Amino acid sequence: MWCNVVCGQYAARRIAGADVPGYQQEKDVAQGSRTPTFVALKLNIRSWRWDGVPFYIRSGKRMPKRATEIAVHFRPLPHSLFGQGRSQPNVLIIRVQPQEGIALRFSAKVPGERYRPRTVSMDFRYGSTFGSASPEAYERLLLDAMRGDQTLFTRKDEVEAAWKIVGSILKATESSEFPAPFPYGAGTWGPPAADELLGQDGRAWRRL
Repeated sequence: MWCNVVCGQYAARRIAGADVPGYQQEKDVAQGSRTPTFVALKLNIRSWRWDGVPFYIRSGKRMPKRATEIAVHFRPLPHSLFGQGRSQPNVLIIRVQPQEGIALRFSAKVPGERYRPRTVSMDFRYGSTFGSASPEAYERLLLDAMRGDQTLFTRKDEVEAAWKIVGSILKATESSEFPAPFPYGAGTWGPPAADELLGQDGRAWRRL
C-alpha cells in the first residue's frame, strides 16, 4: 500500500460575526506547534482486487459541519450510449452520522422527446423511515459486550493492520523533514492542498 498525505492546522477566522481562535491560540497549545488538526489521504492498495482503485479519506477539526460518510463513486462509462454527452457517474453514499442512512445517486432521463439526463437520488434514512433515531454507537456496543456478542466489534488482525498503516503515516509526518501543516481557516473544509490532492486526479471532494 502507498499513499499521499496532506496535513493541515486550523487558523483563526471570523465566523458569523464571532472571532474563532486558531489551534495555536487554544488553551495549553504551544506556539509553533506542528500538531495537525486535519488530514487528507489518497491510498492505493496493491492487490489484484483493488489495484487502480483510489481511496480518498478526509478528516479534521473546526470543519463547517460534523459528518461521517462513505461515498463509493462508480466508474463512468468509456462512451455515451446515446451519443449526447456523458452522464455523471453513479454514487452510493453510506451515512454513518448524523442522519444515518443510505442514498444512491444516478442519472435518469427527463421526460420528453429529447435525451436530457439529470442526477436523481434514492434516499433512505433511519430516522424518517422508522420514526426514531438509532441508538448511540457506544450504547449498542456496551450492550453487545454485556451479551458477549462480537458481531459489531473489529477483529484483532484488522485493528493491527489499520495501526500498521497509520503508524507508518505518523512516522513520516512527525519527521522534521516533513512540511509543517498547511493552515486553513476555521469553519472551512481544509487547506487548498487537499483540493489539489484530488484535483491532480481530475476529482473533487464531495459537497456535504
